[in-house]
Amino acid sequence: MKRKSSAWARKYQTALRRYLEQGRAASLQPAARLGRQAVTLGLETLELARIHEQAVLVQMLPARSAAARDRVIKRAGTFFAALILPVEETHRAALEANARLSRLNRALSWRTSALAASNRKLEREIARRHAIEETLRQSEEHSRGLVERARDLQEQLRRLSRRVLLAQEEERKRISRELHDVIAQMLTGINVRLATLKKEAASNTRGLTRRISRTQQLVEKSVDIVHRFALELRPAMLDDLGLIPALHSFLKRFAKETGVRASLTASAEVEELSPARRTALYRVAQEALANVSRHAQAARVEVSVRRLPNAVLMQIKDNGESFDVERALRAGRRGRIGLLGMRERIEMVGGRFSIESSPGKGTTIQARIPCRNGARERARS
Repeated sequence: MKRKSSAWARKYQTALRRYLEQGRAASLQPAARLGRQAVTLGLETLELARIHEQAVLVQMLPARSAAARDRVIKRAGTFFAALILPVEETHRAALEANARLSRLNRALSWRTSALAASNRKLEREIARRHAIEETLRQSEEHSRGLVERARDLQEQLRRLSRRVLLAQEEERKRISRELHDVIAQMLTGINVRLATLKKEAASNTRGLTRRISRTQQLVEKSVDIVHRFALELRPAMLDDLGLIPALHSFLKRFAKETGVRASLTASAEVEELSPARRTALYRVAQEALANVSRHAQAARVEVSVRRLPNAVLMQIKDNGESFDVERALRAGRRGRIGLLGMRERIEMVGGRFSIESSPGKGTTIQARIPCRNGARERARS
């Protein structure tokens, strides 16, 4: 770099001397060329000024007078001004480039900050959309589960409706058969006996009392059967005396007919329930004990009805055989429609129904019905 600088300084001295020797006709183009070379070499302004000063001193030595020196300095200054012009232009362009670069850097910094903020906002939006998509997916799965559950319930309801209709037809058939085979025959027998008694009464009174007694027995038996039908359809005692007397009478008759020991524990407050809720509890007890006699092979059944702070709880517990509760409640097996009917009855009056059955412990049925003020309950009926 020093060699290049020294070579350029010699060129400068030579060009300056020629310029001064040529006088007014001298051209400044050599100075401009040297200036561009100085820019190419990377010479700074101070170094150029030093080289110019040395060149001027060399040119001033031959001068004798002060006026001659002044002319040399002035013309040398003009040459140096032409030399320095490309350097200044280069510096000015560099300064402008630096200014533009600074502005670009500031703009880039601002855009970088804005882009970072946009990226953070985009990340939050992506996270939010992922959360929404996950929520939608879970909601879709939940909705799909609800639809499947609704279909299952609809199918269960359809099966239940068919079974209810079949059960109603079977019950009607049984009552019709009982009425035709038992009551009709008894009444026909009574009619025949009365006709015979009418004929014999005119001619022979012997044995009349005995025949009348037999006829009375047939009438009493017919009355008992009709009374039993009435109790099965709806006991008048439930409406006239209340739930506890009706349950007590039903359990007494159940124990006599099945041989299963039956006990009842009840609190008087349960009579504050509305007729609809008392009927629901009575039907649950009726159906539960019917299931005990048909399926459980139990030796003992305990029925309790007690008042809780905000509800009435009926519990029916036997020591018979257990069964699969979930399978039975799906109404997939014949003969288990009574369980669904009990649950429907309790849920219709705003209650909850549950069944527990396990080997060695028998089956426990619970029906919990919410209760309000007694007067209000009766007013609702």
